[in-house]
Amino acid sequence: LLLSSNSKGTISCCKQQWRFGVFHICLCLCPRSRKTGQYNVQRCKAAGAAPGSSSGKTPYQRCSSQDSLDEQAMVDYFKEVEIIQRSGDAETQEEVQLKVADEGEQEEAWLMEAGLATLFDESASDGEDSIALLSTLTRTQAAAVERRVETLKQTLRKRNKPYSVPDVREIFKPASQSKVRAHIRPRISAVSSCVNEDMQVGGADAETDINLEVSFSEQALTYKEGLKVTQPQNEDFRVSQDKTGQTRVGDLSAEDMKKVRRLVLIEMSALFDTCGIEVKAHKALKVKVRESGLFGVSLSTLLEQDQRRIPGTKVPLILQHLMSHIEEQGLDTEGVLRIPGAATRVKAVCHELEHKFYEGVFPWQSLKQHDAASLLKLFIRELPYPLLTVEYFSAFISVLKLPTKKQQLQALNLLVLLLPEPNRDTLKALLEFFQRVTDHKDRNKMTLNNVAVVMAPNIFMCKGFRSKISEQQEFAMATGTANIVRLLVRYQNLLWTIPKFVLNQVRKHNMENQRKMHRDRAVKKLLKKMAYDRERASDKQEKNTEAEGGFIRVQAPQFSKVSMAVQLTEDLKASDVLTHFLSQERSPSVKREDLCLYEMGGNIKERCLDEETYITALLELNPSAEWVIKSVQSQKSS
Repeated sequence: LLLSSNSKGTISCCKQQWRFGVFHICLCLCPRSRKTGQYNVQRCKAAGAAPGSSSGKTPYQRCSSQDSLDEQAMVDYFKEVEIIQRSGDAETQEEVQLKVADEGEQEEAWLMEAGLATLFDESASDGEDSIALLSTLTRTQAAAVERRVETLKQTLRKRNKPYSVPDVREIFKPASQSKVRAHIRPRISAVSSCVNEDMQVGGADAETDINLEVSFSEQALTYKEGLKVTQPQNEDFRVSQDKTGQTRVGDLSAEDMKKVRRLVLIEMSALFDTCGIEVKAHKALKVKVRESGLFGVSLSTLLEQDQRRIPGTKVPLILQHLMSHIEEQGLDTEGVLRIPGAATRVKAVCHELEHKFYEGVFPWQSLKQHDAASLLKLFIRELPYPLLTVEYFSAFISVLKLPTKKQQLQALNLLVLLLPEPNRDTLKALLEFFQRVTDHKDRNKMTLNNVAVVMAPNIFMCKGFRSKISEQQEFAMATGTANIVRLLVRYQNLLWTIPKFVLNQVRKHNMENQRKMHRDRAVKKLLKKMAYDRERASDKQEKNTEAEGGFIRVQAPQFSKVSMAVQLTEDLKASDVLTHFLSQERSPSVKREDLCLYEMGGNIKERCLDEETYITALLELNPSAEWVIKSVQSQKSS
């Protein structure tokens, strides 16, 4: 069977070449059996030799570029697929059954997840909060909401004819529709008047900056309309600098992170909508999975087990031990993730771990390097639900349909933020480990591309999904999934950043909620207390800035130095505040790396500040903020 693919990623069975970048490749893949997955991978003679090469020499060398996948890399991919299928993972485990959500059902679930259930169900309890959320949306985000509301409305009308669904028209009575228009349509004109001004970026460096201040979907619309058509020559993307500091996952309170997730869902959908890409969400039908053990157990169950032993565990202990073992034995072993361990030995070690790991008697010193790597990959494959989740699996695969590399990274950023916390923390630990592996590429021969093609089938060829695609579709996915893993590893520092435009929307959302609270008579008593607190805060701020001649008051209730005044200057950073605090703190046990300066109150619940944050710039954004130094460790445990 000779399979080929053109640059658009389509597959055909013919005597053609498979194009990857500047390479023309023919793969003769002869699957003896879908179950055994034994592939014979050979270079087709019809491919000929590369220009400038003699017939007696290998026409292609392993590519050193980290932005393209060469022939040898893809051969490694299919070898990994063969290894996976030969291993016969968990023959008795039931596959997760995937189902594409029906039209209408998908929109309803989306609106509920976005916190906008009141747009189709006025009995929902979060009506006021939904209105506050709608008031923060950009034009593209508002269009994404409107599109789903209209689709749901049309679907319900269709269902009403044959099935006579009771009270379906009440869901979209005029008051509800006017509410949508009142809070969405005005935002379209309001945002469109200023977005073009915000989108002006100049200079060659700006082309490779990931702009976090303007909505990604708005940037995509500007690109689509031809207002900015220059493509960056250098693809070493970076996050643009911001004086108010970068915000990472884990820096915000749980309450504000809930708002972030809702806004990110709307923004992700708006980005794909703007680019004309339809993403069908899957849902997992319930199946029986193991309720204890190590392999084939859900992340939530694993973490429950682990947290009973070590409170605060965020990444499964078995995965932590496997990664640590590989690193302790040295990352210089050639092909550390590529070369498989002996299948029978890996299977025996797997059973031994199940019985001895939690007892603390497993003989780690006898575990071979390649066996440990095989167990690590087995752990990922055996998760009953994919690491990237059933809900967003299709979205991850669709990322490469976006027209530019910058938009692909922006989409990955949003998708990472949408992952449930256990999945996101586990993915982060894996990507950091993969980066450490590639740091030793000169010795272990595991470049970024090598790691990507070896790990892609382990991450993407999950149970339930693979059984629903053809062999041709599987080959078509090969380069796509490998490229996604490569982007995840290479740009992981960017992907765990919360965009500033999302954080600004959270700030506005909080302010809208506070205004509505003021108008609620039921909380009159609370408002009096808040007014008193504001007066005290105002007095304190006035004292800090005027009476004290340009000082801010920093609280540190956990430490012996419970309060201190810091002079406010244009160049004052969060790092300077921490340095000043340490110079006065008497406790020798306090370490710099364990401390964080928090912005608290005003238009944010709390936020751990990046040390490069300029305090003056942040005060302009949140003039009512208070400043508190906390121990990061105690904050995590709480």
